[in-house]
Amino acid sequence: MPARPAPSAPLTSQATTRVHEPRRADCPWCGSTRLRNRLRTGDLRQYKPGSFTVDECRDCRHTFQNPRLTSEGLALYHRTARGTPRDVAADTLLALRGSRPRHRSAARAMLRFGEPESWLDVGTGHARFPMTAREFFPYTAFDGLDPTPRVVRARAADRVEEAHVGRLTDPRISAPLRGRYDVVSMLHHLEGTPDPRAELHAALDVLRPGGHLLIETLSPRSLFAALLGRWWLAYDQPRHLHLLPPQNLRAELEAAGCTIAFLDHRPVHIPHDLAGATALALSHVLPAPDTPWRAIPPPLARQHLREALLRAGIPLVALAAVADHVLAPVARRTRFANTYRLIANKPT
Repeated sequence: MPARPAPSAPLTSQATTRVHEPRRADCPWCGSTRLRNRLRTGDLRQYKPGSFTVDECRDCRHTFQNPRLTSEGLALYHRTARGTPRDVAADTLLALRGSRPRHRSAARAMLRFGEPESWLDVGTGHARFPMTAREFFPYTAFDGLDPTPRVVRARAADRVEEAHVGRLTDPRISAPLRGRYDVVSMLHHLEGTPDPRAELHAALDVLRPGGHLLIETLSPRSLFAALLGRWWLAYDQPRHLHLLPPQNLRAELEAAGCTIAFLDHRPVHIPHDLAGATALALSHVLPAPDTPWRAIPPPLARQHLREALLRAGIPLVALAAVADHVLAPVARRTRFANTYRLIANKPT
């Protein structure tokens, strides 16, 4: 079988130094040098080359990728190359985080604070959350910010009134928006940012006095993380750079003068831990898939065998999904909860 062209340079082992920063000896949140390793893994969803390490601070429990991807590396691993194998089960489970019921729940949580005049959704992507939130706040002006041009397409579809491409920590973006918004939302955004502390303070800068910051993010304290290890879907290496314990987020915002109006994991637990682990593990015990960066593709018969076995494993993933939903009422009230919501009020 003829060899295919070599993969692009960033995916080769020689390019490791270009996509990773130097390894840290201290915690990026509190500075402690008391670190422990939580896991080492590869890219379990897109099968891109590379090995990734997740460490935890023994003092503040902040969990982070170490060494961290550079901005170039992060863009590389977010990019989906043509021919990349897709794990339909895992992709479907990941989509649950952005499902309409979850967006409705987040918007409903803000009703107690009245209807805001202006709202910025950070990391909005295709702006599906603003589109849903408008059902509850029809007179609010929703704007969107995202590192990708998806937000521009969202503006063209009238999902947001203004589209900003980039990061909130970029002064070229944040300076014109300073003190402009009554609400800033960050739904599953902080875990993918290089500097979550800087993102928090940038969000407070664009809030008006008395405004509210709405955050939903993954909890590294979840017992599912300890039980499932590298198969815990929320680790999502290498795309997730930080997992913030709720006590750290609370302390940071209170130190900035904010009042915590709400902090809980019960409304936002995502029942996908067992099904996600089953889908990922099943995909990786089967014959390796064909990928654009393999020099020689696997035999066609082996590719067909993999596809057939994946289909045969769908009932197993479905059974695990049923178990997730059966356990959800208990999980969301215990340390098994995998997500939490925080609403902070900026001082007047």
